[in-house]
Amino acid sequence: MTEQDKLNNPNWKKWGPYVSHRQWGNVREDYSSNGDAWGYTTHDRAESWTYRWAEEGIAGISDDKQMLCFALSFWNKNDKMIKERFFGLSNYQGNHGEDIKEIFYYIDNTPSHSYMKMVYKYPINAFPYDDLVATNAQRSNKEMEYEIFDTGVFDKDAYFDIFIEYAKVREDDFLIRVDVHNRSDKDAPLVVLPTLWYRNNWSWGYNTYKPNLGFSKDAEIDVHHDSLSIKKLYSRSRNVEPLFCDNETNRPKLFGEVTTGRFYKDGINDYVLRGGTSVNPNRVGTKSAFRCEEMIPAKGNKTFEFRLSPYIMDDAFWDFEDQFNHRIQEANDFYAGIQQDIKDEDEKNVQRQAFAGLLWNKQFYHYNVGKWLKGDPNHPVERQGFVRNVDWQHLHNKDIISMPDKWEYPWYATWDLAFHCVSFSLIDAAFAKNQLMLLTKEWNLHPNGQQPAYEWNFSDVNPPVHAWATFRVFKIDEKHNGKADLFFLENVFQKLLLNFTWWVNRKDVKGNNIFGGGFLGLDNIGAFDRNMELDAGQTLEQADGTSWMAMYALNMMRIAMELATYNPVYEDMAIKFFEHFLYIAEAMENLGEDNIGLWNEEDGFFYDLLKLSDGNSVNLKLRSIVGLIPMFAVEVIEHSLLEKLPNFKKRMDWVLRNKTDLTKLVSQWYVEGEGNKHLMSIMRKTRLTKVLNRMVDEAEFLSDYGIRALSKIYENTPFSFNVGGHDYVVYYTPAESDSRMFGGNSNWRGPIWFPINFLIVESLQRFHFFYGDSLKIEYPKGSGVERNLDEISKDLSRRLCSIFLKDENGNRAFNGGNEKMNQDPNFKDYILFYEYFHGDNGRGVGASHQTGWTATVAKLIQPRLTT
Repeated sequence: MTEQDKLNNPNWKKWGPYVSHRQWGNVREDYSSNGDAWGYTTHDRAESWTYRWAEEGIAGISDDKQMLCFALSFWNKNDKMIKERFFGLSNYQGNHGEDIKEIFYYIDNTPSHSYMKMVYKYPINAFPYDDLVATNAQRSNKEMEYEIFDTGVFDKDAYFDIFIEYAKVREDDFLIRVDVHNRSDKDAPLVVLPTLWYRNNWSWGYNTYKPNLGFSKDAEIDVHHDSLSIKKLYSRSRNVEPLFCDNETNRPKLFGEVTTGRFYKDGINDYVLRGGTSVNPNRVGTKSAFRCEEMIPAKGNKTFEFRLSPYIMDDAFWDFEDQFNHRIQEANDFYAGIQQDIKDEDEKNVQRQAFAGLLWNKQFYHYNVGKWLKGDPNHPVERQGFVRNVDWQHLHNKDIISMPDKWEYPWYATWDLAFHCVSFSLIDAAFAKNQLMLLTKEWNLHPNGQQPAYEWNFSDVNPPVHAWATFRVFKIDEKHNGKADLFFLENVFQKLLLNFTWWVNRKDVKGNNIFGGGFLGLDNIGAFDRNMELDAGQTLEQADGTSWMAMYALNMMRIAMELATYNPVYEDMAIKFFEHFLYIAEAMENLGEDNIGLWNEEDGFFYDLLKLSDGNSVNLKLRSIVGLIPMFAVEVIEHSLLEKLPNFKKRMDWVLRNKTDLTKLVSQWYVEGEGNKHLMSIMRKTRLTKVLNRMVDEAEFLSDYGIRALSKIYENTPFSFNVGGHDYVVYYTPAESDSRMFGGNSNWRGPIWFPINFLIVESLQRFHFFYGDSLKIEYPKGSGVERNLDEISKDLSRRLCSIFLKDENGNRAFNGGNEKMNQDPNFKDYILFYEYFHGDNGRGVGASHQTGWTATVAKLIQPRLTT
């Protein structure tokens, strides 16, 4: 059976890597009275606290409803607790917000999760928990983060490489291999704890069914659940000790309550560390583990093997090696097909690990906002003051969803997910389509049409890129599979009609087709918090908010045109979005009697516009990617498509001939480009050229590693602005944020961000599709070399990919000059896909495993002819 055969059977995805790396510090688990999510559950408290909504673990797997979980825990005999969950700082503790302080890499994964592999680098000596907390607390937000490498705990290679692999025999039958390598020159002990447990679904007051785990035979744990096929967890080694407790909160430890005869969630941890009576002597419970202890020889390794299976067998390991080898070969064959046109081995390695990270970052996400707000029958809650998501009581998630990063962002973000899906479409278009449909379902979409942003505030506003991603996935899927999935396209389009209307009604404050939206996913990009309430009578007209909406209108128009080739009723919808696009373009040109628009002719750039209470307007002349986003509103229509849509063509011609004030805004519509094409864009050729000349200037936006989020001119001469007696100053800050705006763990004032760069690359390709060699600019500015836009898009792709690829010295830019990570054979070929990257040297910054939108590098690596 090939990997593609498995993808045709949805049962192969019933089990997967759906366990989060962090459940503590999340909104879902916050039952505080004041909305203090980071304070209510913490890393240290997590070992004793039972979660309400989902589970966490290291390299964990579960079924798609997370009834049963399996994960690995470890103890080096030096730590104060077993390593049951990855450690990191909370938002309060980090000098740049929350930050994981562990080193692990996603190495491989198939879309059906038939084969999965990752490696965790676990220190042999005591994990520096206290040092990491204390030292980061002493650092300001103008200093770099204190990382685990800085502590010296990896000096002299005093760590274990723990390779964790899964291979499915069948849909619900897992072979598990844990291969531990001692990289030091001294023997070192290690306790390995393969752990099996049920998500607690019995304590809240809705049902009384309580499954159990038990013991009847050496090296076996029995699984008893009335809704699951799994029957056994087997250990190949019989020299293991089965341990049992319950997945229930240790209230005596946390709250001082007095109880007896109970075996709590932390019972296995306490027993392994100190012995005693914290595990159930009757060997029954809802949480269980094998205690496997070995001395790992210096520079040597030991392998631990397990099987989680629905079958009762005398020898569960008779075909272990053959099955593992078979699944590995299937994975290799699958990716060989995907990568058949990629010649460079390092590019193949980077792309495959990008896909692995995407697949490992799938997560069971459970959140019923209505229940959460009220509390449960057995655990009522009193919420006072600030309460999140009160307007989203209809929202009920209980799904497998692609996460940005299962530790730093273990919750979905709508615009992140759109980029995930474009990369997913290369390997599993069905999953990509299901994800895009999922966020438009009635239990997610607000009754007013708004899409949920993220759990910290579902009412926040993300850039409206869902339609863009939907059409990209649709076309990629059509090319790969040879047929158009019209059900998918129509399904999402119908729901996005509601969302588009919400934008028009809620974010166009003055009804003039100019849109705000607040921070729009770009956190601290503005001179001030764009979510804040301005003084009475003031409004912020946003170049990016309006440009996103122009892009949205064109995306919806193009989808309607596609659907109209199958059903003429959609021609009217295409006309509607065409006209809406024109009105947005007109509004960007002229915002009222003073004729001040978002475009500044003198600077050749787009800026936000602040409308003052006295009726005057002021351009906020801060050069950032906000002024590049108008490029994204571009569509090239082939004349052959127009001929298939006579009603649309007739109405469009009438509008363009009779509303000449609008016609001039549609760049080059009547001038057919190369190959009989028409261009629709809010940027005429002259303006596009001016903006591009800014963008390709190495003194401004162009870095060796992509396009910066803010012009480098503000490095020594900051942007300053005074309004209402308040002074606002913005410096070019190429890496970590120097402010706490939006939590402080993201920074849009200089770094390189993949989602924006990806859209820049695609927009340049579209413009070139129309202009061909008739539009060339000097690239880079001042080089004396003219290139067309396709050549520039290719070079930008090269720069972005070079963040991860080896340079002539074997170094990878994202490692930030770390010699060990660049040159050590046990590090140098592993890739971390960071949230964003240093604007000057490409060093990875922010979330270190955000193989969500940063996985778009996989699409950039993929030769365009094959997609």
